[in-house]
Amino acid sequence: MAQQLLQDRTPAAYAGVEAYARRHAKEDAGALAWLVVGYARVLDRDYAKAIDPLNRAKPLSGDLGDYVDYYLGVSYFQTGRMAEALSTLADFDQKYPESLLVRDAQIQYANTLLADGRGAEAIPLLEKNRTPTRSDVELALGRAYGAAGQPAKAVGILRNLYITMPLSAEAGQADFELKKLAASTPVSPLGVEGRRTRAELFSRGKRYSEAASEYRSALDQANASERPAIQLALAEALRRSGQNRDAKKLLDSLPSSTPDMNAQRLFNLGEIARASNDDDSFLRLLAELRQTAPESPWLEQALLSAGNIYLLRKDYDHAIDAFREMQTRFPNGNRASYAHWKVAWLSLRQGRNTDAKEGFEQQIALYPSSAEVPAALYWRGRLAEEDGESGKARAYYQKLSERYRNFYYGELARQQLKKLKDDGPPAQYALLDRVPAIDSGGKVAPDPVPTDSLRVQKAQLLANGALLDFASRELQAASTEEKANWGPSETARMYEDAGRYDMAIEILKHAVPNYFAVDLPSLPRPYWEALFPKAYWMDLKKWSVASGLDPYLVASLIRQESEFNPNAVSRANAVGLMQLLPKVGKGVAKQEKLKHYNSQQLFVPPVNLQLGTRYFRTMVDKFGSLEYALAAYNAGSDRVGDWLGQAKYRDAPEFVESIPFTETREYVQAILRNANVYRQLYGTP
Repeated sequence: MAQQLLQDRTPAAYAGVEAYARRHAKEDAGALAWLVVGYARVLDRDYAKAIDPLNRAKPLSGDLGDYVDYYLGVSYFQTGRMAEALSTLADFDQKYPESLLVRDAQIQYANTLLADGRGAEAIPLLEKNRTPTRSDVELALGRAYGAAGQPAKAVGILRNLYITMPLSAEAGQADFELKKLAASTPVSPLGVEGRRTRAELFSRGKRYSEAASEYRSALDQANASERPAIQLALAEALRRSGQNRDAKKLLDSLPSSTPDMNAQRLFNLGEIARASNDDDSFLRLLAELRQTAPESPWLEQALLSAGNIYLLRKDYDHAIDAFREMQTRFPNGNRASYAHWKVAWLSLRQGRNTDAKEGFEQQIALYPSSAEVPAALYWRGRLAEEDGESGKARAYYQKLSERYRNFYYGELARQQLKKLKDDGPPAQYALLDRVPAIDSGGKVAPDPVPTDSLRVQKAQLLANGALLDFASRELQAASTEEKANWGPSETARMYEDAGRYDMAIEILKHAVPNYFAVDLPSLPRPYWEALFPKAYWMDLKKWSVASGLDPYLVASLIRQESEFNPNAVSRANAVGLMQLLPKVGKGVAKQEKLKHYNSQQLFVPPVNLQLGTRYFRTMVDKFGSLEYALAAYNAGSDRVGDWLGQAKYRDAPEFVESIPFTETREYVQAILRNANVYRQLYGTP
């Protein structure tokens, strides 16, 4: 009930938890239920209604008293009951010295003092809590200094907040406070550097329209020597915000400047041309960039764009030339290994097997730690196999299987090994020794969870009330304090128990980032089961079998699409476990003759699974291959039809590696890889 309330916060959910709290009014469970109700009201910003349940929670709050008092203090503050807020928060650090909320409580207390006209008393509290930097603390401190009659300090703090933290909600409030101070205190204009700093930070945050606005303001104050660089930055911000016409006009008007700035100008003009499908203009600008700035990183980026243009044109020879030039000119660049791989792969696709063999071997030699090495190992092995060099093929497959155990190509290598005659140990090749060993840190053996830890016990209480984020913080603090390694696994277990499989997956992904490269015994079984859960298994298996699909493949697809979060909604408005678009769900529901269907039912796991498996089955039936069907599920049927019509492929793996969209290629490989791990873990579905 608590989980439903915190998720939906509907009147019915509130009523259910409140009824439970009243039935258990004299028990700890009742206090926990009232805390949940109060916290839900805080999430709704209905602070007036939060006060009563939090007060009801107080008498029996026990170890959770700090959470009750903190949110009660916040609610009093937000409703203007300053005396009660001050009383609740005044001695928080003495009552709860070990609480994870001490800093937040002190900041809230300082804000209350400030609102009560006692800014001077708030200053030492806020100064004490400035590290690590938080925008809300800086805003409060600036206000406090202003209220305490120290406007110069207030201006310095607020100005720094406004300039260096423009992405924060408090930046706009800091600007308002600065304007108020300007009525009685000299506040100098922000200046060119301040505006440029804000603009650059907006650009890093991909808020390009706001960056452009700041660059325009900087231009108004800039001197002649500063203007070209700011105009160039403005043009790039305009381009990135989709205002290509304005960007091009500005770029065309820029005077001659430094070689690097000219290279940046040409690159941006090229990207504008590419965006408008004016490939000829792009290539002309690329030629000028090559001639005037042969060592510029802007040329490197432009060559990458050129390679991609030729790929879309299906002009693979020119694509090879562009990628080869990029890798040759910039062998240590960020995308050098990718460019080298594209040359090798496209050589294979063009039927130049000798060039491809050399390219695959060079990929391993030059970029042994790159993401493209598994593919290079596999396809070099395939070419050796096709040439009748079974010993060499076995050596490459063996290295791939051992080093990239649960990767997509690792499983393909094992399939190929089964086809080859086992005529003794594989041959040794010095090139294969260049592939670095996996840094797995050895076999993971989690420490036992200390059942007598007060933080662990507190986390269990919070988890019982579905206050999972609070519980997670307590577990993390406990494992850190004890210098133990049980934190990730215990936190993942907690999320699993609550049905938050997505959070469990993410926690262990970060805890063991190399898990795909290790064999199953290297990690404890609970790690694997959290990383690859059998969530909603009865319905998943039922509807998978009904559609003639492997349940493990469907589970893998769901893991990739939503990580088993039934409430997931994508930027494209795809919904639920299998991320169906509402229009797709409606169409399939009609085919399935679901009565009284509406799009909200896509959030219901059994319905989503029924419709999603049926929809995926149509893809399999249309294309006749799981690889093609998965690509269509991600990129659309029309694109896959186009890709299949472009050329012939020796088999599905060659098609997969040839998918021009990196996202779709990695998507297909990940799902097939995941399905293999599921089979290893659980056997027959």
